Amino acid sequence: MADGLKFGFLLVVLIGFTIRSTEGLGYHWQWYRIPRYLFSVSEGQVFVGPLLQGLAVTFQVAAASLVLAPVLGLIAALMRLSGSLVARGVARIYIELIRNTPLLVQLFFIYFVLSPILEISAFASAVLALSLFEGAYASEVFRAGIQSIHRNQWEAAFSLGLGTWRTYRLVILPQAIRHMLPPLTSQAISLVKDSALVSTIAIYDLSMQAQAIISETYLVFEIWFTVAIVYLVITVSLSVTVARMEKKLRYYA
Repeated sequence: MADGLKFGFLLVVLIGFTIRSTEGLGYHWQWYRIPRYLFSVSEGQVFVGPLLQGLAVTFQVAAASLVLAPVLGLIAALMRLSGSLVARGVARIYIELIRNTPLLVQLFFIYFVLSPILEISAFASAVLALSLFEGAYASEVFRAGIQSIHRNQWEAAFSLGLGTWRTYRLVILPQAIRHMLPPLTSQAISLVKDSALVSTIAIYDLSMQAQAIISETYLVFEIWFTVAIVYLVITVSLSVTVARMEKKLRYYA
């Protein structure tokens, strides 16, 4: 509750500072024009506006990436921890290459270079780029979580006749998830925010729709404030949901 009050106070201060600054520039706020870009009501029917249409696309890109990124991250982590020199080398190259180049460059490379070769859509290119990028960071989270489990757990599992993969699935990963959940949540939030970059390859997500509206109406501050609030609601909701999951995990531990 205290953190929420602090955040609310900071938000009010920032909004007040922005309003005062724009008044000095002679900017006239027109918040009354914003609702029509979210939704409209006509003859008893509700019609979705361009911002919510863009938000739906953002959700689709983020949801697909949130499924694929942990899979890639877990595979890369297991390869890093395997006894195969080749597997460790491939995983290390992938992680270092992705983590040391900008996401925007990766997005352009996949869309403009690989997309025509593989014949994949802009949507698939965006999902692949985001998944590879976030998967590289998630792999280090998985690796650290797995290594945090005491060696005795491995020995106990092997003594019961479990193989490596069954030990991972039944013993190691269920225990490691409690350690991995907070940093994985941070990566998920980063993925949602990074998804705004897909507008650069002509995907009409929330950011792209905002740019289109601004070019027509010049409601620069109002639109971007609205977009920021939408992203804030999404990320805060995700954080609260995962915090509750953590409490349940600790309760059943």
